[in-house]
Amino acid sequence: MEPRVVIIGGGFGGLRAAQALGRSGQAQVTLIDKRNHHLFQPLLYQVATASLNPSDIAVPIRQVLAHYRKVSVRMEAAVSIDLAGKVVVTDAGRHPYEYLILAAGASHSYFGHPEWEELAPGLKTVEQALEIRRRALTAFEQAEKESDPHIQARLLTFVVIGGGPTGVEMAGALAELAHAIAASDFRNINPAMPRVILLQGGDRVLPQFAPDLSAKAKAALERKGVEVRLDKLAKDITPEGVRLDDAFIPAANVIWAAGVKPAAINKGLGVPLDREGRVIVGPDMSLPGHPDAFVIGDQAHFDTPTGPLPGLAPVAMQQGVHVAANILREIDGKARKHFKYLDKGTMAVIGRSFAVTDFHGIRIGGYFAWLMWLFVHIMYLVGHRNRIIVLINWAWSYLTFKRGARLITSKGWKENEPVPAPKPATAPVTASA
Repeated sequence: MEPRVVIIGGGFGGLRAAQALGRSGQAQVTLIDKRNHHLFQPLLYQVATASLNPSDIAVPIRQVLAHYRKVSVRMEAAVSIDLAGKVVVTDAGRHPYEYLILAAGASHSYFGHPEWEELAPGLKTVEQALEIRRRALTAFEQAEKESDPHIQARLLTFVVIGGGPTGVEMAGALAELAHAIAASDFRNINPAMPRVILLQGGDRVLPQFAPDLSAKAKAALERKGVEVRLDKLAKDITPEGVRLDDAFIPAANVIWAAGVKPAAINKGLGVPLDREGRVIVGPDMSLPGHPDAFVIGDQAHFDTPTGPLPGLAPVAMQQGVHVAANILREIDGKARKHFKYLDKGTMAVIGRSFAVTDFHGIRIGGYFAWLMWLFVHIMYLVGHRNRIIVLINWAWSYLTFKRGARLITSKGWKENEPVPAPKPATAPVTASA
């Protein structure tokens, strides 16, 4: 009888594992995900800033795995895992397994302030990206008809919290969007009025990179008009803006890119976790004491001589392929192999024509690094259609300075819903920065 393999999560790691096992045809595979699509998260900020549509960077999981006869997909949410009984419990039933691959990823951490999420959405899902886009574009529409300069200034102030790759990429793209549409599409907005402020708790942006690349990234952001504030932590987020230790920034749009936490299902496994909540795995990515269960990607703490591996897409993909190969080796009666990560470098983009990349000490910042970034991200996209569409959209945006996905979508769907009465204007906040 062929072994049953259950995979939780259709992200980079889970999808690669399912594909590898599906090609072999030696196991019955069930992939479980609460969403029906695989999402290319590194380009999600471009959906939020109206450069791309969600369908450009997402593809149905069933479509990707359709030609693997022994792979089935279940749109369900994992509730708990019985490691001893080898059963995954979801909101729709129970799935017994001989092998388990946990690849559920991570979500945003608000450092003990879950109430901030409503005011400062993160950037992990299509829904969050569309909400950020909706709020940003709506702010411009409201500012166009606003006569009070204080309220208009607040509407056109955008605060990005977190100076890692997501925050830096988001701030750069948001600055380009804000200044471009203010100059071309609106008549009552001064093109110099939109402000994008990037708050970073440390002493430099992109702390994962070498200091010289961090400095180049900061300079590139400032050339685009981003106000970079280092050693600044958000003490509170309110509907009016962001409070720091020494100032209050009135802002209608706040975006969270400051921290992540692994999937909540980790807490119910009853196994050792690191201080960030990741599962501490063995050399072959399996759980100590449970050799039939593997944890990969953002959920896993895998030690190396230089510390645990970061939560990056290449890490998850390599781990997914490795775990699938170990399962197949065991089916064939062979010994497992230890996981070894092949570092392919790190990169981050700051708007059009500028990126930074670090490959084994070879550090590049500028236009050539941006071309490298374009090539790598096109190649990592799933599906030939998505690669072609994204390339066309990027070429159009680069040549015309226009964004083609600037649709304001409402949360409501009923066409005949009554129009809400206008809210009274918010009194301006005088203590500002």
